Amino acid sequence: MSLFPTSISRGTAPRGWLQRLLTPRTLQMPSVCSICHAWPARLVCQTCVERFDVPVRRCRACALPLPDSDPDATLCARCLTAPPAALAGCHAALPYAWPWNGCIDRFKFHAQPGLATALAERMAAHSGIADALRQADLLVPIPLSADRLAQRGYNQSLLLARALRRLWRHDLGGADDRAVLRPQALQRVRSTLPQSTLNPTDRRRNVRGAFAVPAGHADADLQGRHALLLDDVMTTGHTLQEAARVLRRAGCASVQAVVLARADRP
Repeated sequence: MSLFPTSISRGTAPRGWLQRLLTPRTLQMPSVCSICHAWPARLVCQTCVERFDVPVRRCRACALPLPDSDPDATLCARCLTAPPAALAGCHAALPYAWPWNGCIDRFKFHAQPGLATALAERMAAHSGIADALRQADLLVPIPLSADRLAQRGYNQSLLLARALRRLWRHDLGGADDRAVLRPQALQRVRSTLPQSTLNPTDRRRNVRGAFAVPAGHADADLQGRHALLLDDVMTTGHTLQEAARVLRRAGCASVQAVVLARADRP
């Protein structure tokens, strides 16, 4: 008996079906490392993890690298003198630099959602991120606009959040009642320009008023809670700060953030 449906085995598959299935945008090769292309391997092989995922001391407020000249510092010079911000702290797993930036771009822009678990593993391995999950009541991924979601087909931050919480629960023994995933707690109420196309000043204006808490969630889910935002890449931090401001205004006691990667030069 044929392993394929009759219409396909007889050469009458719907037009374009096979071509779409076999295009590089949708065909996944889970036995090839996304970084070194070694075969057979995991999507990110252990050799590349050991070579490129090198621990970096980062500012606990903005996740920028800290200078080696002050090994006891926990805040960068800018955060030491900055006024209080809505975002209480941030942890980043990776630098947004080679080779991780190419891997993240394929996950985000080139229809490779299968990379979510491999990338979330790098987040779960970060002690600061694991600690932030233990302290959080709610895990809130940064939402996409309806237009961007329709164009991309998935929210990369939500996929990371799902994979991270699964890894944290099953591999790190996280409690069921901590960092409960709440993607509906925050929504993007208007489309914005891609932040990567703007300078720092315009990025702040671009996201101002872009988020809101849906009616009914402020009291039920957020009041007095400790929220943990999750995003894929942090550059200037304006997106996370704006989302944190909205959550704090809705009743959250505190808001921190975790990101897969941090650009070291905003």
